[in-house]
Amino acid sequence: MPTRRAALAGLLALPALSPRPARAQRRTVDAAIEFPAAGARAWKSQLPQLRVGLLGGENEADRLGRFGEYRALLERTFDLPVRLFPASDYAGVIQAFGAKQLDIANMSPAAYAGAWLDTNGGVEPLVTTEESDGSISYVAVMLVRADSGITSLEGMRGKAMAWSDPNSASGYLIPRFSLRRQGISPEQFFGRTGFAGGHEQAVVAVLQRQYDAAVTWASGQGEEAQGFTRGALRAMVEKGLVEMKQLRVIWRSDPIINGPQTTRTELPAAFKEDMRLFHLALPRAHPDIYRQIERGGGAGYREVSAADYQFMIDMRRQEAAERRRRN
Repeated sequence: MPTRRAALAGLLALPALSPRPARAQRRTVDAAIEFPAAGARAWKSQLPQLRVGLLGGENEADRLGRFGEYRALLERTFDLPVRLFPASDYAGVIQAFGAKQLDIANMSPAAYAGAWLDTNGGVEPLVTTEESDGSISYVAVMLVRADSGITSLEGMRGKAMAWSDPNSASGYLIPRFSLRRQGISPEQFFGRTGFAGGHEQAVVAVLQRQYDAAVTWASGQGEEAQGFTRGALRAMVEKGLVEMKQLRVIWRSDPIINGPQTTRTELPAAFKEDMRLFHLALPRAHPDIYRQIERGGGAGYREVSAADYQFMIDMRRQEAAERRRRN
């Protein structure tokens, strides 16, 4: 039977968090990308309504508000009713895919991997977000209150850490993996850990002194003082929930591949292609809607495949095996 040390060695041997794409992929910036023409599609007979999942991590009213115009645009473009399904946490969307209650959702990379494992390959990535510099990655950031006196990761020894969500890459899985790769056991290093219930909630928990630090996601680009160009912090700054001068970033992960727009593998190929083109063309055709759903700006989207997320699937498998051994 593999030992815990062997399992950890396997995790540390995994490749970089943001793998190099295996083939040429269509991008928003490609001149040939055009927004789909409006009208009913043949696949409508198999999809009488389009069910769109919304990951947790932000309060429900804000999510529904951000995605309202996106939903209406999908309805106008494909001439069918579209319903939004906001989940209270990441697990809700993963489980809904497993029960075939969703057709498409913008997933975190770890949530996609979880859904892929739960459905035995029953979900498929379509496109992912491309950042302003052309990369398709973001970072996890660890933050503390600016007045906490904590200025580095070492200052968190024995302190309380808030994870965002157990199915979040930036809010749980990647920070734990990265700390282990640095030789730090999260269970032994921190004095207390817990789940805050989402990215926004984790930041608020730090502001309210319920935890000393939290991890969340950010593009890693642009001005840190403005919450970066995109991410949970940028969204909270724009909503007036936080001022970055209240916080200090003390740690960043290596780049993590952005999460994909995800659909069920069994759905018609023509539907998948329409969804790819809709999103690839969205930033140029409807820039305001694009900025709303992406919580900031970037260069648009890029086509991806399952191979781009194999690292995350492998990491989740090994993390689950390690958790079973601990229990």
